[in-house]
Amino acid sequence: MKFYSNTNVYDESIKRIEYFFNEFEEVVVGFSGGKDSTVTLHLALEVAERLNKLPLKVLFIDQEAEWQGTVDYVKKVMYNPKVKPMWFQMPIVITNNASTEHRYSYCWDAKKKDEWLHKQDKISIKKNIYKTERFHDLFKAIFQVEFANKSACYLAGVRTQEAPKRLMSLTSGLTYKDITYGKQLTKRLGHYTFYPIYDWEIKDVWKYIYDNNIEYNRIYDEMYKHGVNTNDMRISNLHHETSIQNLLLVQEIEPDTWNRVSSRIAGSNSIKHLKTDAFKCPKELPYMFKDWEEYAFHLADNLIKEDKYKNALYKRIDKTKKYIINDFIKQDVYRNIINTILSSDWDFTKLNNFLSSQYFNTVKKYVDGKINKDNIAINRKYDKYIKGLI
Repeated sequence: MKFYSNTNVYDESIKRIEYFFNEFEEVVVGFSGGKDSTVTLHLALEVAERLNKLPLKVLFIDQEAEWQGTVDYVKKVMYNPKVKPMWFQMPIVITNNASTEHRYSYCWDAKKKDEWLHKQDKISIKKNIYKTERFHDLFKAIFQVEFANKSACYLAGVRTQEAPKRLMSLTSGLTYKDITYGKQLTKRLGHYTFYPIYDWEIKDVWKYIYDNNIEYNRIYDEMYKHGVNTNDMRISNLHHETSIQNLLLVQEIEPDTWNRVSSRIAGSNSIKHLKTDAFKCPKELPYMFKDWEEYAFHLADNLIKEDKYKNALYKRIDKTKKYIINDFIKQDVYRNIINTILSSDWDFTKLNNFLSSQYFNTVKKYVDGKINKDNIAINRKYDKYIKGLI
């Protein structure tokens, strides 16, 4: 477990959550069925029970194309008498990263009820009254409607260990008073998101679950049996940009789910047959291209159907060009751009993680004049990366 000077991440997280209950009129835990939101939920339940704040509001936006194991686990949580469920199974639109032709998936479409990937639960919220159908906008919109006249905070299970970008964004500025580990939802209404376990490591997460005998999503065990690296285990909708590789496992782990997904989600069957080549840059440059840059632009011109995504990608490339100061960096940049194109990651999650990495940041700081050669630490593993700088 990671230690501070006189305490540990568990104690610090409990203090944070206690503060939120005392500071805000409403505290809502965001739940995905994953390990991090499981820990956040149980920490909040500990505090809520001690402060006589039960039942605890728990929010889950069901994206329909979920593991059945996730749906089963979420249901157990939502039926816990200590929980006040905010389980949304309502019409929403999410990005389909399994296909370049069919960019969106329309969840809970009443006209296609017979094709739903799982049934709606009797306690779920089925009507969308929040004036948006886009997933990423819903959290803010839900709070604006449900807590229009109250201060409220949303507790999410985000940890900085999983992505360098998160570490930078959560430690570089204030969100609320002296707190950095969060973001504003609607400041004028007093609505915020906080990440109370942002400094936990993955071993802390599993230790807390084990020590407290907490039930967790069984899909993790199945992934482990199939050799998935612990850091690559993702419990999210099955065609999300960071979990699309799960489509390669669904047929083995949940055959019935696969039968429904393959007939409903455009592109899923192709990914199953192409395997990792469907969404990952190949190890070797295809022989017909002179370099990775030419290959990247060929893919962009032929695979990106919507101009807004193509233009957004080209803007990212233009902003990055000045940092491409040697051939090794050029190859790495364009291979990551290829990954973005092949996985249809138009939130640029993977690309942003690369551009926020320690080594690329060193290059950016050097080119921008924020550091000089004497400030660059030499790492032999990445000596090609900084060739020309020192």
